[in-house]
Amino acid sequence: MKRKTIRRGVTYFLLALFSFVMAYPIVWWFFASFKHTYDLADRSLWPKEWTLENYREGWTMGGLTFTTFYKNTIFITLMNVIGTIITAGLVAYGFGRLNFKGKNIWFAILMITMMLPSQVTVISQYIMYNKLNLTDTYVPLILPHWCGGGAFFVFLLVQFVRGVPRDLDEAAKIDGCGRWRIYWRILFPIMKPAFVTAGIYSFIWSWDDFYSQMLYINSSSKFTVSLGLRMFIDQADIKWGPLLAMSLLSVIPSLVIFFINQKEFVEGVATTGLKG
Repeated sequence: MKRKTIRRGVTYFLLALFSFVMAYPIVWWFFASFKHTYDLADRSLWPKEWTLENYREGWTMGGLTFTTFYKNTIFITLMNVIGTIITAGLVAYGFGRLNFKGKNIWFAILMITMMLPSQVTVISQYIMYNKLNLTDTYVPLILPHWCGGGAFFVFLLVQFVRGVPRDLDEAAKIDGCGRWRIYWRILFPIMKPAFVTAGIYSFIWSWDDFYSQMLYINSSSKFTVSLGLRMFIDQADIKWGPLLAMSLLSVIPSLVIFFINQKEFVEGVATTGLKG
């Protein structure tokens, strides 16, 4: 019993130590956002003089408030999450439940697309959207999420669909349900943990996206939070104080979404067999 207690104490100590190491940069980040710019080089974690000037200056940086950037980012992110859940769920249902000619071949092709770096297709995609006069709009950022949601999300949801007993489908067919009613009435509610997992991934990736937004959006009034943070950096100077303050606020939505849905996220990862 004594040896077990010692082992547990050592385990908790190591976990606490590693947690502190992982959390320290965030703690420093938080306190640094309340420091004056000339105090950022100070080794002390605690600010010598607390100030909200970084938040006031950062929120109105560049003549546009971050309220506009947040609204734009929320709109894009919500559209992407909804599109991913709806379309990826339907594609996953097709691969996981239906039998059609060339099913395995099409699924293999879908999986192969996961191995293609985005840089390989970015030029052709940009040329296509530019010829359609869709640059400087949100369409290039939203449309792909409404066309299947992406190979990763399809693969994630397919694993869940395949784990649902087919007896439920057979029972629903006996009751007169067609394929659409089986999906919406039977599978869709059961797939909630997997949808939450896909939604969290889609939310975080869309919220943190910078490359695609920088590529397609030119008007400052359409900037997202990621592009708004870029405005604090120029060739002559970097406004560290406002940048730290606004970047800290930018990660709060992702953290809130994750911790609110943490239980469903863990369950979804476990049931889909996703690792890492």
